[in-house]
Amino acid sequence: MIRINLLPFRAARRKENIRRQVSVFVLMIVLFVVGLVYYTIHIDRKTDRIRSDVTSVNSRISLYKEKADKVTRIKKNLAILERKLDIVKSLELKRREPVELFDAMTSLIVPKRMWLTSLKTAETTVLLSGIALDNKTVADFMTRLETSRLFTSVDLKTLRMKMFDKAIQMKEFELICHKTIPNTQDKPGKVKK
Repeated sequence: MIRINLLPFRAARRKENIRRQVSVFVLMIVLFVVGLVYYTIHIDRKTDRIRSDVTSVNSRISLYKEKADKVTRIKKNLAILERKLDIVKSLELKRREPVELFDAMTSLIVPKRMWLTSLKTAETTVLLSGIALDNKTVADFMTRLETSRLFTSVDLKTLRMKMFDKAIQMKEFELICHKTIPNTQDKPGKVKK
Protein backbone atom coordinates (compact mmCIF):
# COMPACT_ATOMS: atom_id res chain seq x y z
CA MET A 1 0.00 0.00 0.00
CA ILE A 2 1.13 3.35 -0.93
CA ARG A 3 1.10 6.11 1.55
CA ILE A 4 0.83 9.73 0.61
CA ASN A 5 1.97 12.39 2.96
CA LEU A 6 -0.55 15.22 2.69
CA LEU A 7 1.04 17.31 5.42
CA PRO A 8 3.41 19.25 3.13
CA PHE A 9 0.51 19.99 0.83
CA ARG A 10 -1.57 21.19 3.72
CA ALA A 11 1.34 23.24 5.00
CA ALA A 12 1.87 24.72 1.54
CA ARG A 13 -1.83 25.43 1.32
CA ARG A 14 -1.76 27.09 4.73
CA LYS A 15 1.24 29.19 3.70
CA GLU A 16 -0.59 30.15 0.52
CA ASN A 17 -3.68 31.17 2.53
CA ILE A 18 -1.52 33.23 4.91
CA ARG A 19 0.30 34.82 1.98
CA ARG A 20 -3.04 35.62 0.31
CA GLN A 21 -4.46 37.11 3.54
CA VAL A 22 -1.30 39.17 4.09
CA SER A 23 -1.37 40.40 0.47
CA VAL A 24 -5.10 41.26 0.80
CA PHE A 25 -4.33 43.07 4.08
CA VAL A 26 -1.38 44.95 2.53
CA LEU A 27 -3.51 45.71 -0.53
CA MET A 28 -6.28 47.03 1.75
CA ILE A 29 -3.76 49.22 3.62
CA VAL A 30 -2.34 50.52 0.31
CA LEU A 31 -5.85 51.24 -1.00
CA PHE A 32 -6.74 52.95 2.30
CA VAL A 33 -3.56 55.06 2.14
CA VAL A 34 -4.24 55.92 -1.53
CA GLY A 35 -7.82 56.83 -0.62
CA LEU A 36 -6.60 59.02 2.25
CA VAL A 37 -4.05 60.72 -0.01
CA TYR A 38 -6.71 61.32 -2.67
CA TYR A 39 -9.14 62.65 -0.06
CA THR A 40 -6.45 64.90 1.44
CA ILE A 41 -5.54 66.26 -2.00
CA HIS A 42 -9.22 66.82 -2.76
CA ILE A 43 -9.76 68.65 0.56
CA ASP A 44 -6.58 70.74 -0.01
CA ARG A 45 -7.81 71.78 -3.45
CA LYS A 46 -11.22 72.62 -2.04
CA THR A 47 -9.58 74.61 0.78
CA ASP A 48 -7.39 76.48 -1.71
CA ARG A 49 -10.45 77.28 -3.84
CA ILE A 50 -12.37 78.48 -0.80
CA ARG A 51 -9.40 80.59 0.33
CA SER A 52 -9.11 82.16 -3.13
CA ASP A 53 -12.88 82.79 -3.12
CA VAL A 54 -12.60 84.36 0.33
CA THR A 55 -9.76 86.64 -0.76
CA SER A 56 -11.66 87.68 -3.90
CA VAL A 57 -14.82 88.29 -1.85
CA ASN A 58 -12.81 90.30 0.69
CA SER A 59 -11.31 92.39 -2.10
CA ARG A 60 -14.80 92.96 -3.54
CA ILE A 61 -16.09 93.82 -0.07
CA SER A 62 -13.36 96.42 0.38
CA LEU A 63 -14.14 97.84 -3.09
CA TYR A 64 -17.88 97.96 -2.39
CA LYS A 65 -17.25 99.33 1.11
CA GLU A 66 -15.38 102.24 -0.43
CA LYS A 67 -18.26 102.79 -2.84
CA ALA A 68 -20.82 102.47 -0.01
CA ASP A 69 -18.87 105.02 2.06
CA LYS A 70 -18.80 107.34 -0.95
CA VAL A 71 -22.57 106.90 -1.41
CA THR A 72 -23.11 107.61 2.31
CA ARG A 73 -21.07 110.81 2.04
CA ILE A 74 -23.01 111.83 -1.07
CA LYS A 75 -26.33 111.16 0.72
CA LYS A 76 -25.22 113.28 3.70
CA ASN A 77 -24.18 116.11 1.37
CA LEU A 78 -27.46 115.77 -0.52
CA ALA A 79 -29.44 115.98 2.74
CA ILE A 80 -27.50 119.12 3.71
CA LEU A 81 -28.15 120.64 0.30
CA GLU A 82 -31.86 119.79 0.50
CA ARG A 83 -32.08 121.48 3.90
CA LYS A 84 -30.34 124.54 2.48
CA LEU A 85 -32.70 124.57 -0.50
CA ASP A 86 -35.69 124.32 1.85
CA ILE A 87 -34.33 127.29 3.80
CA VAL A 88 -33.87 129.25 0.59
CA LYS A 89 -37.41 128.35 -0.54
CA SER A 90 -38.88 129.40 2.80
CA LEU A 91 -36.92 132.66 2.68
CA GLU A 92 -38.12 133.22 -0.87
CA LEU A 93 -41.73 132.66 0.22
CA LYS A 94 -41.35 134.99 3.20
CA ARG A 95 -39.45 137.65 1.29
CA ARG A 96 -42.56 139.50 0.18
CA GLU A 97 -44.42 139.11 3.47
CA PRO A 98 -43.09 142.26 5.23
CA VAL A 99 -43.70 144.42 2.16
CA GLU A 100 -47.26 143.09 1.81
CA LEU A 101 -47.84 143.60 5.53
CA PHE A 102 -46.70 147.25 5.45
CA ASP A 103 -48.69 147.88 2.30
CA ALA A 104 -51.80 146.36 3.87
CA MET A 105 -51.34 148.39 7.05
CA THR A 106 -51.35 151.64 5.10
CA SER A 107 -54.68 150.75 3.53
CA LEU A 108 -56.21 149.32 6.74
CA ILE A 109 -55.58 152.19 9.18
CA VAL A 110 -58.31 154.74 9.71
CA PRO A 111 -56.86 157.89 8.12
CA LYS A 112 -56.39 161.00 10.27
CA ARG A 113 -57.91 159.20 13.28
CA MET A 114 -55.14 156.78 14.27
CA TRP A 115 -51.39 156.20 14.01
CA LEU A 116 -49.29 153.06 14.38
CA THR A 117 -46.33 153.42 16.71
CA SER A 118 -44.95 149.87 16.62
CA LEU A 119 -45.27 146.76 14.50
CA LYS A 120 -43.55 143.53 15.58
CA THR A 121 -43.86 140.31 13.64
CA ALA A 122 -43.23 136.77 14.74
CA GLU A 123 -43.69 133.47 12.96
CA THR A 124 -47.49 133.35 13.31
CA THR A 125 -48.41 136.60 15.08
CA VAL A 126 -48.14 140.35 14.61
CA LEU A 127 -48.12 142.76 17.56
CA LEU A 128 -49.45 146.21 16.64
CA SER A 129 -49.20 149.24 18.90
CA GLY A 130 -50.70 152.59 18.14
CA ILE A 131 -52.68 155.65 19.15
CA ALA A 132 -56.28 156.43 18.18
CA LEU A 133 -58.64 159.29 18.85
CA ASP A 134 -61.35 157.12 20.42
CA ASN A 135 -62.57 153.57 21.06
CA LYS A 136 -64.67 153.50 17.88
CA THR A 137 -61.56 154.09 15.76
CA VAL A 138 -59.81 151.13 17.43
CA ALA A 139 -62.90 148.97 16.85
CA ASP A 140 -63.07 150.01 13.17
CA PHE A 141 -59.38 149.20 12.76
CA MET A 142 -59.86 145.77 14.34
CA THR A 143 -62.80 145.08 12.01
CA ARG A 144 -60.72 146.07 8.99
CA LEU A 145 -57.90 143.76 10.12
CA GLU A 146 -60.29 140.83 10.61
CA THR A 147 -61.82 141.27 7.15
CA SER A 148 -58.41 141.46 5.47
CA ARG A 149 -56.88 138.33 3.98
CA LEU A 150 -53.74 138.69 6.13
CA PHE A 151 -55.11 137.71 9.55
CA THR A 152 -57.34 134.97 10.90
CA SER A 153 -58.08 136.62 14.25
CA VAL A 154 -57.42 139.94 15.95
CA ASP A 155 -57.34 140.27 19.74
CA LEU A 156 -57.16 143.45 21.78
CA LYS A 157 -54.33 143.15 24.28
CA THR A 158 -54.53 146.56 25.98
CA LEU A 159 -56.48 149.79 25.57
CA ARG A 160 -55.71 152.74 27.86
CA MET A 161 -56.21 156.41 27.88
CA LYS A 162 -53.15 158.56 27.37
CA MET A 163 -52.83 162.30 27.78
CA PHE A 164 -50.82 164.35 25.29
CA ASP A 165 -49.80 167.93 26.15
CA LYS A 166 -52.11 167.72 29.20
CA ALA A 167 -55.08 168.64 27.04
CA ILE A 168 -55.53 165.94 24.40
CA GLN A 169 -56.91 162.58 25.47
CA MET A 170 -56.18 159.68 23.13
CA LYS A 171 -56.43 155.90 23.29
CA GLU A 172 -53.23 153.87 23.29
CA PHE A 173 -53.79 150.28 22.15
CA GLU A 174 -52.00 146.99 21.51
CA LEU A 175 -53.40 144.31 19.22
CA ILE A 176 -52.32 140.73 18.66
CA CYS A 177 -53.10 139.50 15.15
CA HIS A 178 -52.71 135.88 14.05
CA LYS A 179 -51.40 135.54 10.50
CA THR A 180 -53.02 133.42 7.85
CA ILE A 181 -50.91 130.63 6.45
CA PRO A 182 -50.04 131.48 2.84
CA ASN A 183 -50.90 128.90 0.22
CA THR A 184 -47.53 128.28 -1.41
CA GLN A 185 -48.90 126.12 -4.23
CA ASP A 186 -50.96 128.95 -5.71
CA LYS A 187 -48.02 131.30 -6.17
CA PRO A 188 -46.83 131.56 -9.79
CA GLY A 189 -43.33 130.42 -10.59
CA LYS A 190 -43.17 127.89 -7.75
CA VAL A 191 -42.56 124.24 -8.45
CA LYS A 192 -45.09 121.88 -6.92
CA LYS A 193 -43.71 118.85 -5.21
